[in-house]
Amino acid sequence: MQNDIDFSKTPVHEIYGSNCFSDSEMRERLPKSIYKEVKAVQEGNKALTLAVAEVVASAMKDWAIDKGATHYTHWFQPLTGSTAEKHDSFISPIADGRVMMEFSGKELIKGEPDASSFPSGGLRATFEARGYTAWDTTSPAFVREDNSGITLCIPTAFVSYNGEALDKKVPLLRSMDALNAQTLRILKLLGVNAGRVTPTIGPEQEYFLVKKELHDQRSDLMLTGRTLFGAMPAKGQEMDDHYFGNIKEPAAAFMNELNYELWKLGISAKTQHNEVAPNQFELAPIFDSANVATDRNQLVMASMEKIAARHGMVALLHEKPFAGVNGSGKHNNWSMATDTGLNLLEPGDSPEGNAHFLLFLVSIIKAVDDYAALLRATASNSGNDHRLGANEAPPAIISIFLGEQLESILENLSEGKTVESASGELLEIGMTSLPDLPKDLTDRNRTSPFAFTGNKFEFRMVPSSASIAGPNTAINTAVAEVLSGFADRLEKASSVKTEIAEIIKETYKAHKRIIFNGNGYSDEWIEEAEKRGLPNIKSTIEAIPVYASKESVELFVKHGVFSREELESRVEIYLEAYSMQINVEAKIMIEMAEKQIYSAASSYGKAVSESILKAKDALAAFNTSAYEKTMMKLSDNINGLMEKVEELKALVDQAGCEEDVVSCASMFRNKVFAKMGELRGYGDALEEIVPKNEWPFPNYEDLLFRL
Repeated sequence: MQNDIDFSKTPVHEIYGSNCFSDSEMRERLPKSIYKEVKAVQEGNKALTLAVAEVVASAMKDWAIDKGATHYTHWFQPLTGSTAEKHDSFISPIADGRVMMEFSGKELIKGEPDASSFPSGGLRATFEARGYTAWDTTSPAFVREDNSGITLCIPTAFVSYNGEALDKKVPLLRSMDALNAQTLRILKLLGVNAGRVTPTIGPEQEYFLVKKELHDQRSDLMLTGRTLFGAMPAKGQEMDDHYFGNIKEPAAAFMNELNYELWKLGISAKTQHNEVAPNQFELAPIFDSANVATDRNQLVMASMEKIAARHGMVALLHEKPFAGVNGSGKHNNWSMATDTGLNLLEPGDSPEGNAHFLLFLVSIIKAVDDYAALLRATASNSGNDHRLGANEAPPAIISIFLGEQLESILENLSEGKTVESASGELLEIGMTSLPDLPKDLTDRNRTSPFAFTGNKFEFRMVPSSASIAGPNTAINTAVAEVLSGFADRLEKASSVKTEIAEIIKETYKAHKRIIFNGNGYSDEWIEEAEKRGLPNIKSTIEAIPVYASKESVELFVKHGVFSREELESRVEIYLEAYSMQINVEAKIMIEMAEKQIYSAASSYGKAVSESILKAKDALAAFNTSAYEKTMMKLSDNINGLMEKVEELKALVDQAGCEEDVVSCASMFRNKVFAKMGELRGYGDALEEIVPKNEWPFPNYEDLLFRL
C-alpha cells in the first residue's frame, strides 16, 4: 500500500496524466501531419485510415512500453454494467527464437472478443459468437498498473457482427452526435460560431468503506453488496455529525492513494468529503465530455475497489448497503459546451446571450417533461429501488428545480408581464438583459431529481453502482429531439428573434407542470404531481419497459441512437438482471437464516432455558419472569424466522423464468422481495435479543463505525 505518498516530494503537476496517452502526449509523439489527421478524426471531420492508425499504434506502443507495459487490451463496457477486457501481449516471435514488440494499426482499431457470452437480449444467438471492439478515438488510452502488471488500455465500443450495439458506449456516442447535429442547427440560426457541441458531465460518486475483515464475514455483503439482515445500532446518522466531518485517518489514507492513482490517469478528482451516513464518502471530478466522463467514472469505481483492498477495506458501491441510513447515488451534472468554450447553459451578459440561454433552458424543460418516464427508467436497478422516494434521495417523480428567481422570470415572460433587469430596464426576450443570474442565484434543493444549479442541470437519481452512459444517452437524445423541433420552426421564421420569444413563451407554458421548487419528500407533492399528470414510477419493473415504449422507440430510432431491436434487448437484459439479483439475495437470506441466525438464536435459547431450570432448582421461589420473557421473544421470533424461510423457499422455487421476463420480474418484485422483508424483520428482531458476542456475523455498529 502507498500510505507514504508525499505530494511535496512528488508534485501533482508532475504526475498528473502520466499514465494517460493524452492530447499533449500525442502531440509530442506523433508527426504534425498525423496529429492533425487524428484531431480531424476526433472532431468528426475525417474517417480514420489504416495508415494513420499504424503511426498512432506505434507511438502508443512505444509510450506504453516505456511505462513498463507488456500487454494491451481493448477496454469496453458490455451490458453487464461493468467493464470487460481481453489481454494480448506485444510480443511477436522472430526466426532466431527472439521476440519483437509489435502493435499494429489494425490491432488498435479493432478487436474481436467472443460476443456470445455477453448479454445481448436476443440480438445474438448463443452460437453466434463474433463481436467487435472498435477504438473510441475521442477517449484517451491509458496504462493501468496492478498486480497483473502494466497494461495498455484502449477505450473501445462493442458491437455485434451485424453492427448492433452490445454495450453502453455505442448508444452514448450516437446520442452525442445527435445532440451535436441539432444544437449546431440552432447555433447557426443564432449566429453563434461553433464547429461542434459536446455534452459535458461531472459525475459525483458516493460510496461506503468497511473493514475487509468484517466484510468477509458476511456472505450478503460479499455476494450482493448489501446487508440483507441488520438491526440499527443505538447511533446511526441522526446526529448529523458525519456529513463534512473530519475524515478518519484510514479513509484519508485511502483517499490519498486514490487521488494519486486517478491523477496519474488524468482523472481530475477534485472534491472529497464525508457523506451523510457513517463511513460514507463522496468523490467529485471536474467536467469531461460525456463519453470520457463515462469511461473515467468506470475507472473511478474500479480504482476505489482496488485501492480499498490495499488498505484492508472494501469500497461498497451498492445503492443501499445498509437499511436505516442513507444509501449512495451519483449526481450527474449535465451541460452543453461548444468547441469555442461557450457553456450553453451559462446565463449571458447581453440581451442576445440571455435569449439563447432561455431557449436552451426551455428545451431541457420540455425534454424532461416529454421523456420523464424514460429518464426514470435510466435510473432504475434493484439497488435504487431502496432509495428513490425514500426521503434520502430524490422522489421517483421526475421534476425540475429552477429556483424562485428564474421561475419567476419565465412565468412573467410567458404571461407577457413586464420584468425588470438588474439595471431597472424592462426585460423583453432578446431586447435587453436578464437580471443578474449568478451561479448561486437560489438555494439548492436536494429533493429535486433534476435541478438547475447555475450553469448545469444535476440529475440526482442515477444509481451509484451503474454506468452513467444510460442516463446521458437519454438526456442527450431527448434534448436533441426538442432542439430539432425548435430548429424546424426557426429555419422557417421570418424573424428569428421574434420566433425565439414565441418558442420560449409557448414551451414554458406547455411544460411548466414539471417545475417544482418545493419539498420533493412531502406527501403533498405526491398528490400535487398526480394532479399535474406527472408519472410516479415506483419500481424498476415498472420503469424498464419504458425503453421499448412507442415514444422511446420513435425518439431513439429517429435520431439513430437505438434500433427497436436494441431497445427491446435492453428491456430483456435489465429485467432479467433484476430477477437474478433478487433471486441471489433471496437464496443468501435463506442460507444466512438457516445456517447462522437460527443456530445462534437456538444456542442462546438453550442457554436461557438452562438458566431458568438451574434457577428454579436452586430456589423454587426464584423469579424467572425476565428469563421467561426473553425465552418467549426468542421462541416467537425463531418460529417466525423459520416459517418465513419456508415461505420464501416456496416462492423462489415458483419464480422460475420460463415465462416472459416481465412476468418473472414482477414475481420477484411483488412476492419474493416482499417476503424477504418479512424474513428480515424476524432476523433483525433476533439480533436485538442475542448477545453481540454470540451473533454469527458483524453488526451495523462494527460495519458503520470501525475502519
